[in-house]
Amino acid sequence: MAAPPAASGAPITDTRQLVEYVASGSKPAAAWRIGTEHEKFAFSLDDLRPLPYDGPRGIGALLDGLAGFGWQRIEEEGKVIALVKDGASVSLEPGGQVELSGAPLETIHQTCDEVHAHLAECRAVGERLGTGMLGLGFNPKWARSDISWMPKGRYKIMGEYMPKKGSLGLDMMLRTCTVQVNLDYASEADMVKKFRVSLALQPIATALFANSPFTEGKPNGFRSFRSHIWTDTDPDRCGILPFVFEEGFCFERYVDWMLDVPMYFVYRDGRYLDASGQSFRDFIAGRLPARPGEVPLMSDWVDHMTTAFPEVRLKKFLEMRGADAGPWGRLCALPALWVGLLYDTEALDAAWDLCRDWTAEEHDALRLGVPRHALATPFRGETVRELARRVVAIAEDGLRRRGRLSRGGEDESVHLQALMSIAERGRTPADDLLESYHTRWKGSVDPVYVEEAY
Repeated sequence: MAAPPAASGAPITDTRQLVEYVASGSKPAAAWRIGTEHEKFAFSLDDLRPLPYDGPRGIGALLDGLAGFGWQRIEEEGKVIALVKDGASVSLEPGGQVELSGAPLETIHQTCDEVHAHLAECRAVGERLGTGMLGLGFNPKWARSDISWMPKGRYKIMGEYMPKKGSLGLDMMLRTCTVQVNLDYASEADMVKKFRVSLALQPIATALFANSPFTEGKPNGFRSFRSHIWTDTDPDRCGILPFVFEEGFCFERYVDWMLDVPMYFVYRDGRYLDASGQSFRDFIAGRLPARPGEVPLMSDWVDHMTTAFPEVRLKKFLEMRGADAGPWGRLCALPALWVGLLYDTEALDAAWDLCRDWTAEEHDALRLGVPRHALATPFRGETVRELARRVVAIAEDGLRRRGRLSRGGEDESVHLQALMSIAERGRTPADDLLESYHTRWKGSVDPVYVEEAY
Protein backbone atom coordinates (compact mmCIF):
# COMPACT_ATOMS: atom_id res chain seq x y z
CA MET A 1 0.00 0.00 0.00
CA ALA A 2 1.68 3.21 -1.17
CA ALA A 3 -0.11 5.68 1.07
CA PRO A 4 -2.98 6.01 3.52
CA PRO A 5 -6.13 6.03 1.38
CA ALA A 6 -8.76 8.71 1.81
CA ALA A 7 -12.13 7.47 3.01
CA SER A 8 -14.14 7.86 -0.15
CA GLY A 9 -16.60 6.33 -2.57
CA ALA A 10 -20.23 5.37 -2.37
CA PRO A 11 -21.62 3.85 0.82
CA ILE A 12 -21.86 0.06 0.57
CA THR A 13 -25.30 -1.24 1.38
CA ASP A 14 -25.41 -4.33 -0.84
CA THR A 15 -22.77 -6.95 -1.59
CA ARG A 16 -23.66 -6.64 -5.27
CA GLN A 17 -21.69 -3.38 -5.27
CA LEU A 18 -18.59 -5.32 -4.28
CA VAL A 19 -19.03 -7.84 -7.09
CA GLU A 20 -19.51 -5.01 -9.57
CA TYR A 21 -16.33 -3.36 -8.31
CA VAL A 22 -14.23 -6.45 -9.03
CA ALA A 23 -16.00 -7.09 -12.34
CA SER A 24 -15.21 -3.52 -13.43
CA GLY A 25 -11.58 -4.59 -13.78
CA SER A 26 -12.44 -6.48 -16.97
CA LYS A 27 -10.89 -4.89 -20.05
CA PRO A 28 -10.15 -5.83 -23.68
CA ALA A 29 -6.81 -7.44 -24.47
CA ALA A 30 -5.53 -4.27 -26.10
CA ALA A 31 -5.80 -2.54 -22.72
CA TRP A 32 -4.04 -5.27 -20.69
CA ARG A 33 -1.03 -4.02 -18.79
CA ILE A 34 1.84 -5.38 -16.66
CA GLY A 35 2.47 -4.11 -13.14
CA THR A 36 5.66 -5.38 -11.50
CA GLU A 37 6.28 -5.05 -7.75
CA HIS A 38 9.42 -5.96 -5.89
CA GLU A 39 10.74 -5.62 -2.35
CA LYS A 40 14.30 -5.53 -1.07
CA PHE A 41 16.12 -5.30 2.25
CA ALA A 42 17.87 -2.00 3.00
CA PHE A 43 21.02 -2.31 5.11
CA SER A 44 24.05 -0.37 6.35
CA LEU A 45 27.17 -1.12 4.35
CA ASP A 46 29.51 -1.04 7.35
CA ASP A 47 27.71 -3.47 9.69
CA LEU A 48 25.04 -5.02 7.42
CA ARG A 49 22.29 -4.09 9.91
CA PRO A 50 18.72 -3.40 8.72
CA LEU A 51 18.02 0.31 8.51
CA PRO A 52 15.81 1.90 11.18
CA TYR A 53 13.39 4.57 10.05
CA ASP A 54 15.07 7.52 11.79
CA GLY A 55 18.63 8.73 11.63
CA PRO A 56 21.03 10.19 9.07
CA ARG A 57 21.06 6.98 7.06
CA GLY A 58 17.68 5.56 8.00
CA ILE A 59 14.73 4.70 5.80
CA GLY A 60 13.35 8.23 6.13
CA ALA A 61 16.62 9.65 4.81
CA LEU A 62 16.60 7.09 2.01
CA LEU A 63 13.11 8.15 0.92
CA ASP A 64 14.11 11.81 1.11
CA GLY A 65 17.07 11.03 -1.14
CA LEU A 66 14.87 9.19 -3.66
CA ALA A 67 12.46 12.14 -3.67
CA GLY A 68 15.22 14.14 -5.31
CA PHE A 69 14.58 12.14 -8.49
CA GLY A 70 11.16 13.75 -8.94
CA TRP A 71 9.08 11.58 -6.60
CA GLN A 72 6.31 13.19 -4.56
CA ARG A 73 6.40 12.52 -0.81
CA ILE A 74 3.45 10.91 0.97
CA GLU A 75 3.35 11.38 4.73
CA GLU A 76 1.60 9.73 7.66
CA GLU A 77 1.62 11.68 10.92
CA GLY A 78 4.48 13.85 9.71
CA LYS A 79 6.75 11.06 8.47
CA VAL A 80 7.43 10.21 4.83
CA ILE A 81 6.17 6.67 4.27
CA ALA A 82 5.85 6.55 0.46
CA LEU A 83 6.71 8.25 -2.82
CA VAL A 84 4.64 8.49 -6.02
CA LYS A 85 5.46 9.39 -9.61
CA ASP A 86 3.91 8.65 -13.02
CA GLY A 87 1.64 5.85 -11.83
CA ALA A 88 4.36 4.13 -9.77
CA SER A 89 5.08 4.25 -6.05
CA VAL A 90 7.87 3.48 -3.60
CA SER A 91 6.55 2.30 -0.25
CA LEU A 92 7.61 0.57 2.95
CA GLU A 93 6.90 -2.88 4.25
CA PRO A 94 6.73 -3.30 8.04
CA GLY A 95 10.41 -4.04 8.65
CA GLY A 96 11.71 -1.32 6.34
CA GLN A 97 11.73 -3.41 3.18
CA VAL A 98 11.59 -0.95 0.28
CA GLU A 99 9.01 -1.76 -2.38
CA LEU A 100 8.64 -0.47 -5.90
CA SER A 101 5.06 -0.80 -7.16
CA GLY A 102 5.51 -0.19 -10.84
CA ALA A 103 3.21 1.65 -13.20
CA PRO A 104 0.92 -0.38 -15.49
CA LEU A 105 3.05 -0.84 -18.61
CA GLU A 106 2.55 -2.49 -22.01
CA THR A 107 5.64 -4.69 -22.29
CA ILE A 108 8.14 -6.51 -20.11
CA HIS A 109 10.89 -4.47 -21.76
CA GLN A 110 9.27 -1.35 -20.30
CA THR A 111 8.80 -2.78 -16.83
CA CYS A 112 12.41 -4.00 -16.88
CA ASP A 113 13.57 -0.48 -17.75
CA GLU A 114 11.46 0.83 -14.88
CA VAL A 115 13.04 -1.58 -12.40
CA HIS A 116 16.52 -0.70 -13.69
CA ALA A 117 15.89 3.04 -13.28
CA HIS A 118 14.57 2.56 -9.74
CA LEU A 119 17.54 0.45 -8.66
CA ALA A 120 19.94 3.00 -10.17
CA GLU A 121 18.28 5.69 -8.04
CA CYS A 122 18.57 3.48 -4.95
CA ARG A 123 22.26 2.92 -5.65
CA ALA A 124 22.89 6.63 -6.11
CA VAL A 125 21.24 7.49 -2.79
CA GLY A 126 22.91 4.53 -1.08
CA GLU A 127 26.36 5.71 -2.16
CA ARG A 128 25.73 8.99 -0.33
CA LEU A 129 24.24 7.39 2.77
CA GLY A 130 26.43 4.30 3.05
CA THR A 131 23.52 1.92 2.51
CA GLY A 132 22.79 -1.01 0.22
CA MET A 133 19.85 -3.08 -1.03
CA LEU A 134 19.63 -6.88 -0.93
CA GLY A 135 17.43 -9.12 -3.09
CA LEU A 136 16.55 -12.25 -1.10
CA GLY A 137 13.31 -13.90 -0.02
CA PHE A 138 14.09 -13.88 3.71
CA ASN A 139 16.47 -11.82 5.82
CA PRO A 140 19.55 -14.07 5.97
CA LYS A 141 21.22 -12.70 9.10
CA TRP A 142 19.06 -10.74 11.50
CA ALA A 143 16.48 -11.72 14.14
CA ARG A 144 13.09 -10.08 14.57
CA SER A 145 14.46 -8.14 17.53
CA ASP A 146 17.11 -6.54 15.29
CA ILE A 147 14.55 -5.05 12.94
CA SER A 148 12.74 -1.74 13.47
CA TRP A 149 9.03 -1.32 12.75
CA MET A 150 8.10 1.35 10.25
CA PRO A 151 5.81 4.23 11.37
CA LYS A 152 2.64 3.12 9.58
CA GLY A 153 -0.55 2.76 11.60
CA ARG A 154 -1.83 -0.30 9.79
CA TYR A 155 1.32 -2.23 10.67
CA LYS A 156 0.88 -1.68 14.40
CA ILE A 157 -2.61 -3.19 14.23
CA MET A 158 -1.49 -6.09 12.04
CA GLY A 159 1.56 -6.76 14.22
CA GLU A 160 -0.59 -7.09 17.34
CA TYR A 161 -3.10 -9.38 15.60
CA MET A 162 -0.74 -11.70 13.71
CA PRO A 163 0.49 -13.75 16.70
CA LYS A 164 -3.11 -14.62 17.52
CA LYS A 165 -3.45 -16.53 14.23
CA GLY A 166 -0.07 -18.16 13.51
CA SER A 167 3.50 -18.41 14.71
CA LEU A 168 5.23 -16.90 11.67
CA GLY A 169 3.13 -13.82 10.87
CA LEU A 170 5.63 -11.40 12.37
CA ASP A 171 8.40 -13.03 10.34
CA MET A 172 6.29 -12.49 7.23
CA MET A 173 5.92 -8.80 8.08
CA LEU A 174 9.47 -8.05 9.18
CA ARG A 175 11.77 -10.47 7.38
CA THR A 176 10.43 -11.39 3.91
CA CYS A 177 10.73 -9.90 0.43
CA THR A 178 8.97 -10.90 -2.76
CA VAL A 179 8.61 -10.03 -6.41
CA GLN A 180 5.09 -9.95 -7.85
CA VAL A 181 3.30 -9.15 -11.09
CA ASN A 182 -0.22 -7.83 -11.55
CA LEU A 183 -2.09 -8.84 -14.72
CA ASP A 184 -5.47 -8.10 -16.28
CA TYR A 185 -8.43 -10.19 -17.42
CA ALA A 186 -10.98 -9.66 -20.19
CA SER A 187 -14.10 -11.02 -18.52
CA GLU A 188 -15.33 -13.18 -15.67
CA ALA A 189 -14.64 -16.36 -17.67
CA ASP A 190 -11.14 -15.14 -18.53
CA MET A 191 -10.51 -14.29 -14.87
CA VAL A 192 -11.60 -17.76 -13.79
CA LYS A 193 -9.28 -19.52 -16.23
CA LYS A 194 -6.31 -17.29 -15.42
CA PHE A 195 -6.94 -17.60 -11.69
CA ARG A 196 -7.03 -21.40 -11.89
CA VAL A 197 -3.91 -21.68 -14.03
CA SER A 198 -1.90 -19.22 -11.97
CA LEU A 199 -3.00 -20.70 -8.65
CA ALA A 200 -2.17 -24.24 -9.78
CA LEU A 201 1.23 -23.25 -11.18
CA GLN A 202 2.22 -20.86 -8.40
CA PRO A 203 4.33 -23.59 -6.69
CA ILE A 204 6.29 -23.92 -9.93
CA ALA A 205 7.15 -20.23 -9.76
CA THR A 206 8.02 -20.63 -6.08
CA ALA A 207 10.45 -23.43 -6.96
CA LEU A 208 12.09 -21.51 -9.81
CA PHE A 209 12.56 -18.39 -7.67
CA ALA A 210 13.42 -20.18 -4.38
CA ASN A 211 15.96 -17.88 -2.75
CA SER A 212 15.60 -17.91 1.04
CA PRO A 213 17.66 -20.75 2.57
CA PHE A 214 19.09 -18.86 5.58
CA THR A 215 17.71 -17.78 8.95
CA GLU A 216 19.84 -15.81 11.40
CA GLY A 217 23.05 -16.77 9.67
CA LYS A 218 22.44 -20.51 9.26
CA PRO A 219 20.75 -22.81 6.72
CA ASN A 220 17.10 -23.25 7.68
CA GLY A 221 16.34 -26.49 5.82
CA PHE A 222 14.20 -24.77 3.17
CA ARG A 223 14.82 -23.52 -0.33
CA SER A 224 12.04 -20.92 0.05
CA PHE A 225 11.55 -20.23 3.73
CA ARG A 226 9.53 -17.17 2.68
CA SER A 227 6.98 -19.46 1.05
CA HIS A 228 6.86 -21.74 4.10
CA ILE A 229 6.13 -18.76 6.34
CA TRP A 230 2.80 -18.20 4.63
CA THR A 231 1.64 -21.67 5.72
CA ASP A 232 1.70 -20.55 9.37
CA THR A 233 0.70 -16.89 9.14
CA ASP A 234 -3.11 -16.76 9.21
CA PRO A 235 -5.32 -19.55 7.82
CA ASP A 236 -8.24 -17.14 7.47
CA ARG A 237 -6.53 -15.14 4.74
CA CYS A 238 -3.77 -17.28 3.20
CA GLY A 239 -3.43 -20.41 1.13
CA ILE A 240 -4.44 -22.11 -2.10
CA LEU A 241 -8.19 -21.29 -2.09
CA PRO A 242 -9.56 -24.68 -3.23
CA PHE A 243 -12.93 -23.13 -4.10
CA VAL A 244 -11.28 -21.46 -7.11
CA PHE A 245 -11.16 -24.88 -8.80
CA GLU A 246 -14.78 -25.73 -7.99
CA GLU A 247 -17.55 -25.56 -10.56
CA GLY A 248 -19.30 -22.21 -10.52
CA PHE A 249 -16.35 -20.13 -9.34
CA CYS A 250 -16.92 -16.48 -10.25
CA PHE A 251 -16.45 -12.90 -9.05
CA GLU A 252 -19.23 -13.34 -6.51
CA ARG A 253 -17.64 -16.45 -4.98
CA TYR A 254 -14.37 -14.60 -4.37
CA VAL A 255 -16.26 -11.66 -2.86
CA ASP A 256 -18.06 -14.09 -0.53
CA TRP A 257 -14.70 -15.40 0.64
CA MET A 258 -13.34 -11.89 1.16
CA LEU A 259 -16.40 -10.97 3.23
CA ASP A 260 -15.51 -13.78 5.62
CA VAL A 261 -11.87 -12.71 5.95
CA PRO A 262 -11.64 -10.94 9.32
CA MET A 263 -10.87 -7.25 9.14
CA TYR A 264 -7.76 -5.49 10.39
CA PHE A 265 -8.70 -1.82 10.47
CA VAL A 266 -10.84 1.10 9.30
CA TYR A 267 -9.13 4.28 8.07
CA ARG A 268 -10.80 7.52 9.13
CA ASP A 269 -9.63 11.12 9.52
CA GLY A 270 -5.98 10.26 8.96
CA ARG A 271 -5.91 7.40 11.48
CA TYR A 272 -6.13 3.61 11.37
CA LEU A 273 -8.75 2.35 13.82
CA ASP A 274 -8.36 -1.17 15.15
CA ALA A 275 -11.09 -3.48 13.82
CA SER A 276 -9.02 -6.65 13.98
CA GLY A 277 -11.06 -9.83 13.92
CA GLN A 278 -14.29 -7.98 13.14
CA SER A 279 -16.61 -8.77 10.23
CA PHE A 280 -17.02 -6.81 7.02
CA ARG A 281 -20.51 -8.29 6.78
CA ASP A 282 -21.30 -6.63 10.11
CA PHE A 283 -19.82 -3.40 8.75
CA ILE A 284 -22.27 -3.47 5.82
CA ALA A 285 -25.10 -4.05 8.28
CA GLY A 286 -24.00 -1.06 10.40
CA ARG A 287 -22.97 -3.28 13.31
CA LEU A 288 -19.17 -2.99 13.26
CA PRO A 289 -17.95 -2.55 16.85
CA ALA A 290 -15.18 -0.21 15.68
CA ARG A 291 -17.69 2.11 13.91
CA PRO A 292 -21.17 1.39 15.30
CA GLY A 293 -24.05 2.64 13.18
CA GLU A 294 -21.78 3.34 10.20
CA VAL A 295 -21.67 1.51 6.86
CA PRO A 296 -18.47 1.15 4.82
CA LEU A 297 -17.43 3.24 1.86
CA MET A 298 -15.96 1.71 -1.29
CA SER A 299 -12.49 2.76 -0.08
CA ASP A 300 -12.99 0.47 2.93
CA TRP A 301 -13.58 -2.46 0.60
CA VAL A 302 -10.49 -1.57 -1.43
CA ASP A 303 -8.49 -1.54 1.82
CA HIS A 304 -9.98 -4.82 2.97
CA MET A 305 -9.05 -6.57 -0.26
CA THR A 306 -5.38 -5.79 0.44
CA THR A 307 -5.52 -7.68 3.76
CA ALA A 308 -5.99 -11.15 2.25
CA PHE A 309 -2.81 -13.00 1.28
CA PRO A 310 -3.59 -16.05 -0.90
CA GLU A 311 -1.01 -17.29 -3.38
CA VAL A 312 -2.95 -15.44 -6.10
CA ARG A 313 -5.00 -12.41 -5.10
CA LEU A 314 -7.93 -10.92 -7.00
CA LYS A 315 -8.59 -7.20 -7.03
CA LYS A 316 -9.47 -5.44 -10.27
CA PHE A 317 -6.59 -7.53 -11.62
CA LEU A 318 -4.78 -10.72 -10.58
CA GLU A 319 -1.66 -10.64 -8.41
CA MET A 320 0.93 -13.43 -8.66
CA ARG A 321 2.38 -13.74 -5.14
CA GLY A 322 4.53 -16.90 -5.09
CA ALA A 323 8.11 -15.76 -5.75
CA ASP A 324 11.09 -14.88 -3.57
CA ALA A 325 12.92 -11.65 -4.29
CA GLY A 326 16.20 -11.97 -6.13
CA PRO A 327 18.78 -10.12 -8.24
CA TRP A 328 17.93 -7.73 -11.03
CA GLY A 329 17.73 -10.28 -13.85
CA ARG A 330 15.17 -12.43 -12.06
CA LEU A 331 12.99 -9.42 -11.29
CA CYS A 332 12.33 -9.20 -15.02
CA ALA A 333 11.87 -12.96 -15.31
CA LEU A 334 8.84 -13.08 -13.01
CA PRO A 335 6.57 -10.90 -15.20
CA ALA A 336 7.98 -12.67 -18.26
CA LEU A 337 6.88 -16.04 -16.90
CA TRP A 338 3.31 -15.01 -16.12
CA VAL A 339 2.74 -12.77 -19.13
CA GLY A 340 3.92 -15.61 -21.35
CA LEU A 341 1.49 -18.02 -19.69
CA LEU A 342 -1.56 -15.78 -19.31
CA TYR A 343 -1.52 -13.13 -22.04
CA ASP A 344 -1.39 -15.49 -25.03
CA THR A 345 -4.45 -17.64 -25.77
CA GLU A 346 -2.52 -20.70 -26.96
CA ALA A 347 -0.19 -20.58 -23.98
CA LEU A 348 -3.08 -20.20 -21.54
CA ASP A 349 -4.80 -23.21 -23.10
CA ALA A 350 -1.59 -25.25 -22.93
CA ALA A 351 -1.00 -24.27 -19.31
CA TRP A 352 -4.57 -25.21 -18.38
CA ASP A 353 -4.22 -28.56 -20.16
CA LEU A 354 -1.13 -29.19 -18.04
CA CYS A 355 -2.88 -28.73 -14.69
CA ARG A 356 -6.62 -29.08 -15.25
CA ASP A 357 -6.84 -32.62 -13.81
CA TRP A 358 -4.71 -32.02 -10.72
CA THR A 359 -6.53 -33.03 -7.56
CA ALA A 360 -6.93 -30.99 -4.39
CA GLU A 361 -4.49 -33.37 -2.72
CA GLU A 362 -1.90 -32.73 -5.44
CA HIS A 363 -2.31 -28.96 -5.11
CA ASP A 364 -1.71 -29.32 -1.37
CA ALA A 365 1.29 -31.59 -1.87
CA LEU A 366 2.95 -29.08 -4.20
CA ARG A 367 2.19 -26.13 -1.94
CA LEU A 368 3.65 -27.87 1.12
CA GLY A 369 6.55 -29.68 -0.56
CA VAL A 370 8.01 -26.95 -2.75
CA PRO A 371 9.17 -24.55 0.03
CA ARG A 372 11.52 -27.25 1.35
CA HIS A 373 12.46 -29.22 -1.78
CA ALA A 374 11.77 -26.76 -4.64
CA LEU A 375 12.58 -28.35 -8.02
CA ALA A 376 13.26 -31.73 -6.39
CA THR A 377 9.67 -32.02 -5.10
CA PRO A 378 8.14 -35.31 -6.35
CA PHE A 379 5.07 -35.04 -8.57
CA ARG A 380 3.33 -37.76 -10.60
CA GLY A 381 6.36 -39.98 -10.98
CA GLU A 382 8.77 -37.18 -11.79
CA THR A 383 9.82 -33.93 -10.09
CA VAL A 384 8.84 -30.29 -10.22
CA ARG A 385 11.96 -29.70 -12.31
CA GLU A 386 10.42 -31.51 -15.29
CA LEU A 387 7.18 -29.66 -14.74
CA ALA A 388 9.04 -26.35 -14.57
CA ARG A 389 10.77 -27.03 -17.88
CA ARG A 390 7.39 -27.51 -19.56
CA VAL A 391 5.92 -24.41 -17.92
CA VAL A 392 8.85 -22.21 -18.95
CA ALA A 393 8.66 -23.58 -22.51
CA ILE A 394 4.94 -22.71 -22.70
CA ALA A 395 5.70 -19.20 -21.47
CA GLU A 396 8.51 -18.82 -23.99
CA ASP A 397 6.20 -19.74 -26.85
CA GLY A 398 3.58 -17.32 -25.57
CA LEU A 399 6.02 -14.42 -25.42
CA ARG A 400 7.32 -15.12 -28.90
CA ARG A 401 3.79 -15.11 -30.27
CA ARG A 402 3.15 -11.78 -28.51
CA GLY A 403 5.96 -10.35 -30.59
CA ARG A 404 6.66 -7.31 -28.42
CA LEU A 405 10.15 -6.24 -29.46
CA SER A 406 12.75 -4.24 -27.58
CA ARG A 407 14.66 -1.36 -29.13
CA GLY A 408 17.30 -3.95 -30.03
CA GLY A 409 14.75 -6.17 -31.81
CA GLU A 410 14.47 -8.91 -29.15
CA ASP A 411 11.11 -10.32 -28.12
CA GLU A 412 10.13 -10.62 -24.45
CA SER A 413 11.29 -14.23 -24.16
CA VAL A 414 14.82 -12.88 -23.62
CA HIS A 415 13.75 -12.13 -20.06
CA LEU A 416 13.10 -15.84 -19.42
CA GLN A 417 16.73 -16.85 -19.86
CA ALA A 418 17.44 -16.92 -16.12
CA LEU A 419 14.53 -19.31 -15.54
CA MET A 420 15.48 -21.50 -18.49
CA SER A 421 18.92 -21.94 -16.94
CA ILE A 422 17.49 -22.78 -13.51
CA ALA A 423 15.08 -25.33 -14.94
CA GLU A 424 17.72 -26.95 -17.16
CA ARG A 425 20.32 -27.20 -14.42
CA GLY A 426 17.78 -28.32 -11.85
CA ARG A 427 19.41 -25.99 -9.32
CA THR A 428 17.52 -23.19 -7.63
CA PRO A 429 19.12 -19.91 -6.57
CA ALA A 430 18.89 -21.25 -3.00
CA ASP A 431 20.97 -24.29 -3.97
CA ASP A 432 23.69 -22.01 -5.32
CA LEU A 433 23.63 -19.89 -2.14
CA LEU A 434 23.92 -22.97 0.05
CA GLU A 435 26.86 -24.27 -1.96
CA SER A 436 28.61 -20.92 -1.58
CA TYR A 437 27.88 -20.90 2.16
CA HIS A 438 29.47 -24.32 2.64
CA THR A 439 32.47 -23.64 0.40
CA ARG A 440 33.60 -20.17 -0.63
CA TRP A 441 31.88 -18.32 2.24
CA LYS A 442 33.24 -20.69 4.90
CA GLY A 443 30.02 -20.86 6.90
CA SER A 444 29.16 -17.15 6.85
CA VAL A 445 26.19 -15.44 5.19
CA ASP A 446 27.88 -12.03 5.17
CA PRO A 447 29.16 -12.36 1.57
CA VAL A 448 25.56 -12.50 0.36
CA TYR A 449 25.33 -8.77 1.12
CA VAL A 450 27.91 -8.21 -1.60
CA GLU A 451 27.11 -10.92 -4.13
CA GLU A 452 23.31 -10.55 -4.08
CA ALA A 453 23.11 -6.78 -3.52
CA TYR A 454 21.70 -4.49 -6.17
